[in-house]
Amino acid sequence: MKLTFWGVRGSIPCPGPQTVRYGGNTPCLEVRFADLPRIVVIDAGSGIRELGDSLMSRGIPWHSTRVDIFLSHTHWDHIQGLPFFTPIYLPGAELRIYGPVTFEARSLKETLGTVLSYRYFPVRQEELSARIAYCDIKEGDFDLGDGLRLRTKYLNHPVLCLGYRFEYRGKVLCTAFDTEPFRNFFCTDPDDPNYDERLHREGDEAAREANRSLERFYQNADLLIYDSQYTRAEYEQGKMGWGHSSCEYAIDAAIRSGVKRLALFHHDPRRTDAQLDQMALVMDAYARGADLHVFFAREGTALEL
Repeated sequence: MKLTFWGVRGSIPCPGPQTVRYGGNTPCLEVRFADLPRIVVIDAGSGIRELGDSLMSRGIPWHSTRVDIFLSHTHWDHIQGLPFFTPIYLPGAELRIYGPVTFEARSLKETLGTVLSYRYFPVRQEELSARIAYCDIKEGDFDLGDGLRLRTKYLNHPVLCLGYRFEYRGKVLCTAFDTEPFRNFFCTDPDDPNYDERLHREGDEAAREANRSLERFYQNADLLIYDSQYTRAEYEQGKMGWGHSSCEYAIDAAIRSGVKRLALFHHDPRRTDAQLDQMALVMDAYARGADLHVFFAREGTALEL
């Protein structure tokens, strides 16, 4: 597997001189397979526009190449680039778009169709020229054919969100964004009139098991790409419940799970290149001594698994 980062920011695109080295596009990853006529794309943030331009320059035989797009969820920063992905306008191109079934009574196709409507965009979903299949998926285990397997896992985010685990020829790629640690939502203060010791214990155990289950999901991954929008101090000082994790938590979880490489991802849009450089030094020191390679994801970086 060969992975390329086309967008690594969270929340909103942030182009400019302060973000040029790490990149300002929102999430999009490309996974290629040297011996397979298929391309896997994870999320359709603003970075997917440049991915589409790159694909168009490669001389790809679209009649025999399939593109599978896996959306972690349908928040705006993870789908906003889809209308600008050139292959959806190509007659003869075949795409499948996968995404989680949400709590709403609307399919993935209907949800994305809202974006691709005249109210928000000049081209309607019905006017796209490519052959597009929309696949609503849940937590589970899937055979994608050609020896490629996929496991999905629900994450902890304000809208239903999936983590992905791709397995191919003994190599494992995992994604866990957008997510934050599960925690006990019952009252934990014994002096509070609403405190219930039994609920407190049960809530603690439920949160621990949910976090352990997620760590088992990316156990021994060759590469884990993990939401790390905040530092631990930032997270604890007002960011709990926003659906994003701290760099320190991502590192700790990766170490516990025996992950080989950890890409810190979904950078805060206010974070400058200089700040990310400084954070990289801090997190290198934090992970020192562990058998784990930690790095901050950069737009344009390509990795071999």
